[in-house]
Amino acid sequence: MSDKVKTLLLFGATGDLSHRMLLPSLYGLHADGLLPDDLNILGTARSDLDEAAFRASAVEALAEHVPADFYQAETGQKFVERLSYVALDASQGDHFDRLAAKIDADAGLAIFLSTAPTLFEPIITGLSRVGLTGDTVRLALEKPLGSDLASSREINDAVAAAFPEARTFRIDHYLGKETVQNLLALRFANSTFEPLWNASHIDHVQISVAETVGLEGRAGYYDGAGALRDMVQNHMLQLLALVAMEPPADFDGTAVRDEKVKVLRSLRPIKASDVAAQVVTGQYGNGAVGGEPVKSYADELGKSSTTETFVALKAHVDNWRWAGVPFYLRTGKRLPERKTEIFIQFKCVPHSMFAKRGAKTKANKLIISIQPEENIRLLVMAKTPGLDRDGIRLREVPLDVGLANAFADHRRRIAYERLLLDLIEGDPTLFVRRDEVEAQWQWIDGVRAAWEEAGLSPSNYGAGSWGPSAAIALTERDGVHWHD
Repeated sequence: MSDKVKTLLLFGATGDLSHRMLLPSLYGLHADGLLPDDLNILGTARSDLDEAAFRASAVEALAEHVPADFYQAETGQKFVERLSYVALDASQGDHFDRLAAKIDADAGLAIFLSTAPTLFEPIITGLSRVGLTGDTVRLALEKPLGSDLASSREINDAVAAAFPEARTFRIDHYLGKETVQNLLALRFANSTFEPLWNASHIDHVQISVAETVGLEGRAGYYDGAGALRDMVQNHMLQLLALVAMEPPADFDGTAVRDEKVKVLRSLRPIKASDVAAQVVTGQYGNGAVGGEPVKSYADELGKSSTTETFVALKAHVDNWRWAGVPFYLRTGKRLPERKTEIFIQFKCVPHSMFAKRGAKTKANKLIISIQPEENIRLLVMAKTPGLDRDGIRLREVPLDVGLANAFADHRRRIAYERLLLDLIEGDPTLFVRRDEVEAQWQWIDGVRAAWEEAGLSPSNYGAGSWGPSAAIALTERDGVHWHD
């Protein structure tokens, strides 16, 4: 799909995501000359603003959220000349006439919904009524896309009534991160790793998404979702799919997503009898993060709750490549540090020729850091300098590819820059297809049903720790330690 886009329509244009990510991303694309010269950006939200007030709020957002060494006031002023605004209440069908008066859909239209999913259906109905869902219009959706498989299908059905799959762009912003895309380059653009990327050479995989923050104003959503739905269902299963997928024939939306969905469908269901050995949930109590005291989840929420703020899972991908390799997933709030990383533990060499000389070997490790720093580190064995009269000594040494240093001549982009540009240009490769979303939900629903049947409830863990002690036992039963 390469239909030209003349208008980008942003729903939720006065919200937090728009101010922190979308407008700064569009500014970056504008500053680098990547947006079509005639692209207009139309914002809409319930806020009763005129165009001048919306542009002024956009300038304030850019000054606050664009890095100071990149933001230029003159460029910012030229960028906001692209912006216009229409106040709209999605529950009022006649308000969509205001949009229709400002947009020529036949000239090319892309729509970005940064709203609550409950508004998707009335928005699509309103857009359809005024002729803004034509054959060249494409639609981007922000998560969450449901709270289980049934609600996800309901949302997707509502979307599909006006937008077929080829024109639907479901966003998982992790897929826009450079290091996540570099995982594909690492695997499929180098002959070094792919021959070893299987059960014969890899012992286990860890995927960790650790947050230091608590609710941050998301109490209404988060308490109904929990860590499993908020993080594992989307971001973490997407990372797992990229690690485990077979080589696609091409880097395009069909080939890449075909291989991801095969992985997601190969995830072994977790049964109630498996829960004790494969699932740990927790909820943070009082503690300290970064040396500052923080309240418990219940105190922050203002009531008691059984929602999990931490989850650790042992998953298996039941296919030829990964048979017998555990995938350990861990995510939580109020943990000691903010980090997202993929840790690949290779198997030891089958025989050490240095053992009789006193040397000890360790298995190689590959650490792909996604945030806050983007880095790829391979830990390998090297000989310690010396004459070896008292025996040979080996040491684990890192081979680092710090992307900030390796690509110092390239600006570090916000993930949404890539995704917004791909939406404008019609490239679906880094967006999530419906069958992927539903395969993810099917597995997650099974996990939740299993832990409810098993009577699993969240264990308390102190804020600032790495979660409940049972999470340590989850891996140590297999002789594995979390990479903290």
